[in-house]
Amino acid sequence: MDTLSYKTVSANKATVQKQWLLVDAEGQTLGRLASKVAIMLRGKDKPNFTPHVDCGDNVIVINAEKVHLSGNKWEDKTYIRHTGYPGGQRSTTAAELRAKNPATVVEKAVKGMLPKNKLGAELFRNLKVYAGAEHNHEAQKPTTITLKNLK
Repeated sequence: MDTLSYKTVSANKATVQKQWLLVDAEGQTLGRLASKVAIMLRGKDKPNFTPHVDCGDNVIVINAEKVHLSGNKWEDKTYIRHTGYPGGQRSTTAAELRAKNPATVVEKAVKGMLPKNKLGAELFRNLKVYAGAEHNHEAQKPTTITLKNLK
Protein backbone atom coordinates (compact mmCIF):
# COMPACT_ATOMS: atom_id res chain seq x y z
CA MET A 1 0.00 0.00 0.00
CA ASP A 2 1.35 3.40 -0.99
CA THR A 3 1.30 5.60 2.13
CA LEU A 4 2.07 8.78 0.20
CA SER A 5 -1.36 8.72 -1.41
CA TYR A 6 -2.96 9.12 2.03
CA LYS A 7 -1.04 12.23 3.01
CA THR A 8 -3.35 14.96 4.33
CA VAL A 9 -2.99 18.27 2.55
CA SER A 10 -3.38 21.29 4.81
CA ALA A 11 -4.08 24.64 3.16
CA ASN A 12 -2.46 27.90 4.20
CA LYS A 13 -2.69 31.53 3.05
CA ALA A 14 -0.15 30.96 0.27
CA THR A 15 -1.85 27.88 -1.23
CA VAL A 16 -5.49 28.99 -1.03
CA GLN A 17 -7.20 29.80 -4.35
CA LYS A 18 -9.76 32.51 -3.58
CA GLN A 19 -12.27 33.68 -6.16
CA TRP A 20 -15.14 36.18 -6.29
CA LEU A 21 -18.69 34.81 -6.41
CA LEU A 22 -21.91 36.72 -7.16
CA VAL A 23 -25.18 35.53 -5.60
CA ASP A 24 -28.59 36.96 -6.49
CA ALA A 25 -30.86 36.89 -3.42
CA GLU A 26 -34.06 37.71 -5.32
CA GLY A 27 -36.83 35.26 -4.31
CA GLN A 28 -34.48 33.24 -2.05
CA THR A 29 -35.45 32.17 1.46
CA LEU A 30 -33.23 33.99 3.98
CA GLY A 31 -32.03 31.01 6.02
CA ARG A 32 -31.30 28.76 3.05
CA LEU A 33 -29.47 31.58 1.29
CA ALA A 34 -27.45 32.42 4.41
CA SER A 35 -26.38 28.82 5.06
CA LYS A 36 -25.09 28.36 1.51
CA VAL A 37 -23.28 31.70 1.57
CA ALA A 38 -21.70 30.82 4.93
CA ILE A 39 -20.43 27.52 3.49
CA MET A 40 -18.87 29.38 0.53
CA LEU A 41 -17.30 31.98 2.85
CA ARG A 42 -15.86 29.27 5.09
CA GLY A 43 -14.59 27.18 2.16
CA LYS A 44 -16.34 23.98 3.18
CA ASP A 45 -17.36 23.36 -0.43
CA LYS A 46 -13.70 22.98 -1.47
CA PRO A 47 -11.67 19.75 -1.33
CA ASN A 48 -8.74 21.45 0.45
CA PHE A 49 -10.84 22.78 3.37
CA THR A 50 -8.77 23.45 6.48
CA PRO A 51 -10.70 24.42 9.63
CA HIS A 52 -8.25 27.04 10.99
CA VAL A 53 -7.53 28.84 7.67
CA ASP A 54 -9.56 31.32 5.62
CA CYS A 55 -9.85 29.15 2.51
CA GLY A 56 -13.28 30.40 1.41
CA ASP A 57 -14.24 32.71 -1.42
CA ASN A 58 -15.27 36.37 -1.50
CA VAL A 59 -19.07 36.50 -1.88
CA ILE A 60 -21.15 39.38 -3.25
CA VAL A 61 -24.89 39.24 -2.52
CA ILE A 62 -27.15 41.52 -4.58
CA ASN A 63 -30.91 42.25 -4.34
CA ALA A 64 -30.91 41.79 -0.55
CA GLU A 65 -34.20 43.68 -0.23
CA LYS A 66 -35.98 40.99 -2.28
CA VAL A 67 -35.15 38.13 0.10
CA HIS A 68 -38.09 36.05 1.34
CA LEU A 69 -39.14 35.01 4.85
CA SER A 70 -41.83 32.36 5.34
CA GLY A 71 -44.89 32.76 7.53
CA ASN A 72 -45.25 35.87 9.70
CA LYS A 73 -41.52 36.19 10.33
CA TRP A 74 -41.33 39.75 9.00
CA GLU A 75 -43.44 40.83 12.00
CA ASP A 76 -42.59 38.07 14.53
CA LYS A 77 -38.81 37.69 14.15
CA THR A 78 -36.99 40.06 16.49
CA TYR A 79 -33.36 41.13 16.66
CA ILE A 80 -32.31 41.93 20.22
CA ARG A 81 -29.35 44.10 21.22
CA HIS A 82 -28.22 45.75 24.45
CA THR A 83 -26.87 49.27 24.86
CA GLY A 84 -24.72 48.32 27.84
CA TYR A 85 -26.70 50.40 30.30
CA PRO A 86 -29.22 49.06 32.86
CA GLY A 87 -32.59 48.55 31.17
CA GLY A 88 -30.95 49.05 27.78
CA GLN A 89 -32.33 46.04 25.94
CA ARG A 90 -33.68 47.06 22.53
CA SER A 91 -35.50 44.93 20.00
CA THR A 92 -36.27 45.42 16.32
CA THR A 93 -38.50 43.34 14.05
CA ALA A 94 -37.26 42.00 10.73
CA ALA A 95 -39.64 44.33 8.85
CA GLU A 96 -38.28 47.41 10.66
CA LEU A 97 -34.70 46.31 9.99
CA ARG A 98 -35.47 45.73 6.30
CA ALA A 99 -37.04 49.19 6.02
CA LYS A 100 -33.99 50.79 7.63
CA ASN A 101 -31.25 48.79 5.84
CA PRO A 102 -32.16 45.68 3.80
CA ALA A 103 -28.56 44.46 3.59
CA THR A 104 -28.36 44.12 7.38
CA VAL A 105 -30.96 41.32 7.42
CA VAL A 106 -28.78 39.14 5.17
CA GLU A 107 -25.57 40.14 6.96
CA LYS A 108 -26.96 39.17 10.38
CA ALA A 109 -28.20 35.82 9.08
CA VAL A 110 -24.83 34.93 7.54
CA LYS A 111 -22.80 36.23 10.50
CA GLY A 112 -24.78 34.02 12.86
CA MET A 113 -23.70 30.96 10.83
CA LEU A 114 -19.97 31.76 10.94
CA PRO A 115 -17.58 30.82 13.79
CA LYS A 116 -17.65 33.12 16.81
CA ASN A 117 -13.90 33.84 16.90
CA LYS A 118 -11.19 35.81 15.07
CA LEU A 119 -11.47 33.56 12.03
CA GLY A 120 -15.23 34.24 11.83
CA ALA A 121 -14.60 37.99 11.91
CA GLU A 122 -12.02 37.61 9.13
CA LEU A 123 -14.44 35.51 7.06
CA PHE A 124 -17.24 38.05 7.52
CA ARG A 125 -15.04 40.71 5.89
CA ASN A 126 -15.18 38.63 2.69
CA LEU A 127 -18.95 39.18 2.42
CA LYS A 128 -20.34 42.16 0.51
CA VAL A 129 -24.14 42.67 0.57
CA TYR A 130 -26.01 45.20 -1.58
CA ALA A 131 -29.71 46.07 -1.45
CA GLY A 132 -30.00 46.70 -5.19
CA ALA A 133 -28.75 44.97 -8.31
CA GLU A 134 -25.67 47.20 -8.68
CA HIS A 135 -22.36 46.52 -6.97
CA ASN A 136 -18.93 48.11 -7.27
CA HIS A 137 -16.87 44.92 -7.69
CA GLU A 138 -16.88 44.60 -11.49
CA ALA A 139 -13.08 44.83 -11.54
CA GLN A 140 -12.86 41.50 -9.65
CA LYS A 141 -14.88 39.76 -12.42
CA PRO A 142 -17.17 37.78 -10.09
CA THR A 143 -18.58 34.42 -11.18
CA THR A 144 -22.39 34.22 -10.95
CA ILE A 145 -23.58 31.33 -8.79
CA THR A 146 -27.12 29.89 -8.79
CA LEU A 147 -27.93 28.49 -5.37
CA LYS A 148 -30.51 26.05 -6.77
CA ASN A 149 -27.67 23.94 -8.23
CA LEU A 150 -25.68 23.81 -4.98
CA LYS A 151 -26.23 21.11 -2.39
